[in-house]
Amino acid sequence: MLQKYRISGMSCSACSAAVEKAASKVEGVSSAQVNLLANSMICEYDESVTNDENIIKAVTDAGYGADVWVFGAQLPEERERFTPVKTRLIWSAVLLVILMYFSMGHMINLPCPDFLSIDTNPLGFTLIQLVLTLPIIWLNRKFYYSGFKALFKLHPNMDTLVAVGSCASLVYGLVETGIIIYATVKGNHELAHDTAHNLYFEGAAMILTLVTVGKFLEARSKKRTGAAIAKLVDLSPKTATVIRDGAETVIPCEQIVRGDIIKVRSGESIPVDGVVLSGGSSVDESAITGESIPVEKKVGDRVISATINQNGSFTMKAEKVGFETTLSKIIDLVESAGATKAPVSKLADKIAGVFVPVVMGISLITAVIWLIVSKDVAFAFKCAVSVLVISCPCALGLATPVAMTVAVGRCASKGILIKSAEAIENLSKVDTVVLDKTGTITEGKPAIVSAKLYGIDENEFRKIAASLEKNSEHPLANAVIDYCGDVEEYEASDFSAVTGRGVKATVNGRDYYAGTNAYINSLGIDTLNQLDDINEGLNDSQSLIFFSDSARLIAILGAKDSIKPTSVKAIEEMKKSGLETFMLTGDNDASAALVAKSAGIDEYIAKVLPENKFEKVNELKGGGRTVAMIGDGINDSPALVNADVGIAIGNGTDIAIDCADIVLMNSDLQSAAEAISYSKKTMTNIRENLFWAFFYNVICIPLAAGAFYPAFGISLSPMIAAAAMSLSSLFVVSNALRLYKK
Repeated sequence: MLQKYRISGMSCSACSAAVEKAASKVEGVSSAQVNLLANSMICEYDESVTNDENIIKAVTDAGYGADVWVFGAQLPEERERFTPVKTRLIWSAVLLVILMYFSMGHMINLPCPDFLSIDTNPLGFTLIQLVLTLPIIWLNRKFYYSGFKALFKLHPNMDTLVAVGSCASLVYGLVETGIIIYATVKGNHELAHDTAHNLYFEGAAMILTLVTVGKFLEARSKKRTGAAIAKLVDLSPKTATVIRDGAETVIPCEQIVRGDIIKVRSGESIPVDGVVLSGGSSVDESAITGESIPVEKKVGDRVISATINQNGSFTMKAEKVGFETTLSKIIDLVESAGATKAPVSKLADKIAGVFVPVVMGISLITAVIWLIVSKDVAFAFKCAVSVLVISCPCALGLATPVAMTVAVGRCASKGILIKSAEAIENLSKVDTVVLDKTGTITEGKPAIVSAKLYGIDENEFRKIAASLEKNSEHPLANAVIDYCGDVEEYEASDFSAVTGRGVKATVNGRDYYAGTNAYINSLGIDTLNQLDDINEGLNDSQSLIFFSDSARLIAILGAKDSIKPTSVKAIEEMKKSGLETFMLTGDNDASAALVAKSAGIDEYIAKVLPENKFEKVNELKGGGRTVAMIGDGINDSPALVNADVGIAIGNGTDIAIDCADIVLMNSDLQSAAEAISYSKKTMTNIRENLFWAFFYNVICIPLAAGAFYPAFGISLSPMIAAAAMSLSSLFVVSNALRLYKK
């Protein structure tokens, strides 16, 4: 069973690693994936072994909050226990400005009352700082709660570093305050004055405030990464007009049930997926497919949830409601893709899992070394706290998921649905694209352009052909039915399809067959006498459909399919990107050659059976290529699964869409080219983020530890370290958000 949970208390990738580890240890859990950005986790587990309660307990025992995911809900723990980040930031900043005035003002001769001056009253100077620091500590107590809780659970995280660093500064300041009180009571003004110069109250307050600034900016930036999902949710109407017992009633969309008759007026959004029963209109499907041109809808046509009825009105029958609708599935795909992890993120996850304990060790070693070398307690303390504060793993943890979430959301807004982060990474490595012909490169709506009948009346043949093909899903079957027109069909039974070859059924008590020449020949029926007709059709690049009964050939129909207007440009863009293109089709060689030449395909193979498509993809992969397969039919499914990346055309069969890693809702090959291009930009962005996250820590940890102090006299105060830490996370998130503009 797959279950989604909302997780609270996570602040960095060390947290997500700890949650994953805790959940994975539960007996019966086969996998656990945490999405730091969405504060969620998806677990797959055996219901006969464990349940939600056990998994939630494991996560809470690790120091985090957990609950079963409810869309749009917020965990009570985070909503009620702590002050909102914006409020914290405003009050912390106001108090910090006042605190800095009193603690640092004397350095630039700012006016100060004598009873608060370091020179005339060191105790008053100290107490005003303590009074201003304590409210900042209280406002930002979340860091202490989360940080120390994680530390006691032996899963230290980013909040642990902040909590330990600021708490150490506070405790150090309190110790100094005690010394100042003692010196004041004893009348030792010189000791009190000298000690007042080494207070770190402003350090504790500054650390918390600057980290809160970073959290606020980070939260705003991360909120943008979910904008695509929010927009999708907003697309769905809140109410709909249903016709029940002959009366129109307005009800919430959640109450629509399968089979309901719905009235859709001009300008309204279509609430669920269904089929038009009466009336007609033009529908704007751009929000789902990315296509800006409205689509005309008439009786019998399917309509999609969240698309907009532009003019006219119609009634429809609800077929897919609730989580079954196209919109719900798109939202689920986008959220699921954001929760998955690309292989490139695994290194960062491994490092984040041990990063915080290592940093705490480095901080301790730094303090010990400087105490031994300099015998300066204040300097050793400053370096140790700076290491704790500057070494935040947030940037490392955000490097991959922010970019992935932006990419998935951006693609979804263009009608490109990506099912996993791994699909983006694999797509960026693709060097070979294998394409199906019918419905992928071509329109998939072939029309019969020639008919050769042998010893059978045309009207009789139309009745037989329509009866035989009505249960087939092949595009050519639709062409045959259109050719047959409005004829009275015979009773048909025992229908069966031989994938890639043809169909068979008992029509009006006799067995009839339709399919390729090879299929008819395999039945023992000779077509050599019709060789001239066959060659005529092939020379005209027609796709030939052979019809026979159990004894003889009765007809040959010739069909043609036109290339989609955007296919040529899409293939041209792929080739410009250095991709090699292959076309695989079950059609005859002449038709395949014409399409390949017209579309600019590098190589093609005709008369290909489904297993041959699978084998061709295997052959290309075996040659060291990274292969993307683009198709739309049942016969493409094995190849879609076998390819490194399977891309399904949105108007294809359900099984093809289920088998694919990426779905093109607008059925446009240019979207495939765009997805490949965007995946490369996304991976470049992730590598930039990871580089800067690693580079930041490699440079800043030695700097904070005072490694450059003996040679260059350079060291960092905890305040500067806190600012640098916040900026690192903001830099990574901002860099990822640049993907919105690409």
